[in-house]
Amino acid sequence: MKRTDISHMSSAEIKEYRLKILYRILPVISILLLIGLWLLASANSGNFPSPSEVLERTIRLFTKPVKKRNLILHVLASLRRIGIALLFDWTVGIAFGILIGWFPKPRAFFSPLFDALRAVPPLAWIPLITLWFGTGEIPKIVIVIFGSVASIVVNVKAGLSTVDKMYLDVGTVFNATPAQRLLKIAIPSSLDAIFAGVRTSTSAAWMVVLAAEMLGAGDAGVGFLISRGMDSMDMPLVLTGMIAIGIVGAILAIVTQFAERLVCPWTRKTK
Repeated sequence: MKRTDISHMSSAEIKEYRLKILYRILPVISILLLIGLWLLASANSGNFPSPSEVLERTIRLFTKPVKKRNLILHVLASLRRIGIALLFDWTVGIAFGILIGWFPKPRAFFSPLFDALRAVPPLAWIPLITLWFGTGEIPKIVIVIFGSVASIVVNVKAGLSTVDKMYLDVGTVFNATPAQRLLKIAIPSSLDAIFAGVRTSTSAAWMVVLAAEMLGAGDAGVGFLISRGMDSMDMPLVLTGMIAIGIVGAILAIVTQFAERLVCPWTRKTK
């Protein structure tokens, strides 16, 4: 491995170099600290499984699947549900956010109703959604939509309603039509806010679908695994599901952030 010679660096460069090394070491330290706390908790509690027990249960989940699905298939079942919900969020939600963020009359008409509905927790809709749609896949997807669409609507609305007036004045000088001002000025300048909504709605959808799977009927999904582990007092299975939730959630965050940097490269300098 190539070693960096710091003898010819200035004090500021040395400080920056040491900070880079520190930032690489700190994540490793935090993970090791978490594992250490986990080992300590499992050693002092007979009901809390150790890392080796969780690893053994995870391996057994592949050799003896739950409901004929291993861990990957349960994760994919949850991801399929949020994928369908996010497709709705990123089409209808963005369109509605543009409507109430850019046009004053629809904003005055729809905003009070939208603000009242988004104040209701998504899980509070479960009885009504079950009554309307019964049990199965559709209620879970509808619950995820209810729990995640508000995030992207709020961000799109904020981005469109706070477009810099200077940009709009430039469009007016060049005789831009109202449609051109929206499509070529307002929306491009609001992309960072739109992608903030994409990130937020993705994380919200992932959390809501897990709660819906734990509360509703079904036989697939990471939330179902945790619920199954709770019912059978299989704590290693519960922790397997929790670890899968954390890993998949981190991957989703990385993917959405990478997509944002591709579409909005100017955000790299601010993050």
